[in-house]
Amino acid sequence: MTHAQNPAHAVLSQDDLKTLVGQAALQYVVPGEIVGVGTGSTVNKFIDALASMKDQIKGAVSSSVASTERLQALGITVFDCNDVAELSVYIDGADEVDHQGYMIKGGGAALTREKIVAAQSRQFVCIADESKLVQTLGKYPLPVEVIPMAVKRITRQFEAMGANVVLRLAGGMPLLTDNGQYILDVTGLHITDPLGFESQVNQWPGVVTVGVFAFQKAQVCLLGTASGVKTLSF
Repeated sequence: MTHAQNPAHAVLSQDDLKTLVGQAALQYVVPGEIVGVGTGSTVNKFIDALASMKDQIKGAVSSSVASTERLQALGITVFDCNDVAELSVYIDGADEVDHQGYMIKGGGAALTREKIVAAQSRQFVCIADESKLVQTLGKYPLPVEVIPMAVKRITRQFEAMGANVVLRLAGGMPLLTDNGQYILDVTGLHITDPLGFESQVNQWPGVVTVGVFAFQKAQVCLLGTASGVKTLSF
């Protein structure tokens, strides 16, 4: 038997790892309730897995138009945030997660809605592959959703901290979020105090939200590794 045929020796691709953690997240879905669903390529694997138990749940609250469309295409009812008081669990990916459960999110430009749904949920389960686990947040570009008229001033504020700032584009034009705002991607930061940093930047006029998830941190992270799914609890 070749290595390619033997799962015990197969090298799992990043896509395989995303599939593994997406399926593993089903154990946190409470039958009979509404599940909070995030955004991104890893979450898409979870949504596909969720379809296998769609008759056991009431439906979902989604953090993006893209996830809503994927859920509905699979026959899963999507509820408006305002029609649901509380969610038992929110399942979403991360661009970075540290060993305390603090995260950088927003690579898919849905950070504000993700933070809103996370705040409605009793438990945040992060699903990611092991490349996302870091000692200190900041190597991945930090997304910040901003009101367009504040772009230049907020850029200068980050530059004063020693960071580099790029306005995210799509097709040569500023990318518009589902909320009609812009995204700044900030690099060159070492975020050693995620709670303090999130609190500080969220106070800047024109910031809709910053992609540091410290106040809405993960309680559990399902990490896809070469040896299977590793569960981290924070």
